[in-house]
Amino acid sequence: MSNYLAKNNAAESEVAPKRRRKLWLAGVAGLTGVVSIAAVGVATGAGAVGTESPRWSTAQQVNKDGDQAAEEGREGHKGKKDDRGRGDKDRGKEVPCDSDKLIQAIIFANENHGGVLELAKGCTYTLTRSDEFGNGLPVIEENLVLKGHDTKIVRAATADNFRILNVGRGGNLTAKGLTIKGGQTRELAAAGDTPEAVWSRFSNSVEATKVAQAGKDYMPVLQAKPKGAALKAAQAPGEVSVLAQPEPNDGAGVLVQPGGTAQFEETHIVANQAGGVGGGLANFGKASLYHTTVADNTAFFYGGGIFNAGVLQVRESRVTNNDAIIGGGGISNGAAFIFRQDIDGGTTLIEKTEITSNEVLGFGGGYLDIEGNSTIKAAKITDNTAVLAGGGVTAAGDSSIELKHVEVASNSTVGVGGGIALAFGAIANVDDSKVVSNKAGFFGGGVFTVFSEATFRNSEISGNRAVGPLGVGGGIFNVIARTDLDKTKVAHNFATLRPGGVFNFLGEVNVDDKSAITANKPTNCEGSFTPVPRCFG
Repeated sequence: MSNYLAKNNAAESEVAPKRRRKLWLAGVAGLTGVVSIAAVGVATGAGAVGTESPRWSTAQQVNKDGDQAAEEGREGHKGKKDDRGRGDKDRGKEVPCDSDKLIQAIIFANENHGGVLELAKGCTYTLTRSDEFGNGLPVIEENLVLKGHDTKIVRAATADNFRILNVGRGGNLTAKGLTIKGGQTRELAAAGDTPEAVWSRFSNSVEATKVAQAGKDYMPVLQAKPKGAALKAAQAPGEVSVLAQPEPNDGAGVLVQPGGTAQFEETHIVANQAGGVGGGLANFGKASLYHTTVADNTAFFYGGGIFNAGVLQVRESRVTNNDAIIGGGGISNGAAFIFRQDIDGGTTLIEKTEITSNEVLGFGGGYLDIEGNSTIKAAKITDNTAVLAGGGVTAAGDSSIELKHVEVASNSTVGVGGGIALAFGAIANVDDSKVVSNKAGFFGGGVFTVFSEATFRNSEISGNRAVGPLGVGGGIFNVIARTDLDKTKVAHNFATLRPGGVFNFLGEVNVDDKSAITANKPTNCEGSFTPVPRCFG
């Protein structure tokens, strides 16, 4: 798969890999109660996100050398023209290595139809204060280009909590050659939205594994309609999920509001922490990343690295070492809750990108889609971890996900679906891809699917393991779902209990004559409640 991935050319001095927590060491026997969000301290955020211009004080805008207006007159004068006029316009306005002057330059650009800001080479613009809406820099309301040259914009470690960048409605940000680091927003109150409670809307796998551990028949639990779905419907009758407005605590590194647009090239979004969704980036508008790294970010709810509820494109980039509590350690397209309104996933296109070494206490260690549309091409989703479900990829609700030329490998979960977990209405099309060497503590080392549909074409599901004492379905675990295998190999998978290849219960598994289910241990399909055609042993 490495032939599909281009090297990230951006400097990576600030993105040294951190030591990963060993969630797997929690053990399958410790699944019950290991992810209670109540153990994490929370505080309710206040105020609005702020779509209007921030009210920066005059003292904050005045530069050290004299009057602000005089400075703007020197740097932004539009009167006298000379031969250098066109070149100056193309080059943009140079911003000295001073955070006050950066703030001043953005305000001036907002008031004068945008502009290009040439940031100082090798400079660190350290932000120490924010506006009343929790923005470290003025909300971007026009076409603004921030051109860095090994340039960093960081929040001071001792400063109050605030995000770094906010792109408002009508704003269009282009960032190149930057490091955006250290943004932090206050935690929103959990209000009972724990990983277990939210996942119970889509699957009863947590309850089923508890029953299995007690030595009882877990299938009636697993095949029942998820109780959390009924709970949500009862609490909010007639309510439908919508493309929501961001909360004040979303997007610690960057927030793109509905109607806003942002492009990032050769940029690092690192070490930001959101009290809501989107540790590195929360996109409710349009955002694109190219040759960009999103690393070491954290979100209190969804999208440790990136949260999307708009249109997102990520190309030839890296999303690595990010963490979330409920869903989508690396990237989350959409969010579900129990006691608040859902956020529909948007539309994402991920190409030639690595999503690696991300973690979540809930589901979707690498990538999560809820009620959205996702296309992932020529990518690697590897070495991610989830406690409840979907170490690599999770799709839930009325979501649609397409994987093409994708390697889903070496991901793990204490629960179900080491590589891929599909639940309650999800549809997945997997073409020319590999689901290999993933690990689950209970059901579906490679693929776990319940009340969903999946098609695998010209693909391989091999070397996956369901390794716990009650592990079943090393390759595929299919319950009241439909899985189609077209020119696909399911081989060399392992489960503690039979079958090791494909487990099917009241579902439909279609195997064409060019597919093979072979060399799985302890059996290929023997032990399934519902027979699997063209499967022997």
